Amino acid sequence: MNARSARTLNLVTGGVLVALGTALSFIKVFDLPYGGSITLCSMLPVMLFAYRAGTKWGLGAGFVFSVLELLFGLDALKGISGATVAGSIFLDYLLAFTVLGLAGILRHKIQNDPLAFTLGCLIAMLARYIASILSGWLLWAQFMEVSYMQELVAAFFPGLSSLTGNQLAIIYSTCYNGTYMLPEILITCVAAFLLMQFAGRQILSLGNGEK
Repeated sequence: MNARSARTLNLVTGGVLVALGTALSFIKVFDLPYGGSITLCSMLPVMLFAYRAGTKWGLGAGFVFSVLELLFGLDALKGISGATVAGSIFLDYLLAFTVLGLAGILRHKIQNDPLAFTLGCLIAMLARYIASILSGWLLWAQFMEVSYMQELVAAFFPGLSSLTGNQLAIIYSTCYNGTYMLPEILITCVAAFLLMQFAGRQILSLGNGEK
């Protein structure tokens, strides 16, 4: 396959998989009141494209996916300051979903495709989790009363009730975002392994993506 055909194939495949991921993001198994949800493996299509087409293409698809998620999530950004909106757009959307393109970084480095893809998905989704933690700590914790966070943390971790507001914000953000990100990571990694284990050869053999 020549370079032009490979580019066309990647554009078409990427468009289809980004659209599929966007559609799956509306199927929510669990939805948290302050943002965040467990979806039906909505990140998997983009990460599959990243593994198949390469990191450069994967990051591009992740960015497009992030823009679509932003457009459908604009209501969550109403009623907050301009600086917070700008920070949230970057951390909660552009960075958080673009990093899904890292899912293919272990291809050819680990010869076992199911293992390489699963570990790549784990790395990419942990990067998204870190972006969400940073957002919750730097942007959204300012809307939470320190006394409320102290009571919440004290209820689950009594020994941490004396921490400062800034320290509590990090813990709160890690725990809050973990309630939906960790289950989603687990579910998606299992799905990624099974998909590559039973259909990987067919998926990867449908043309040769440009690396």
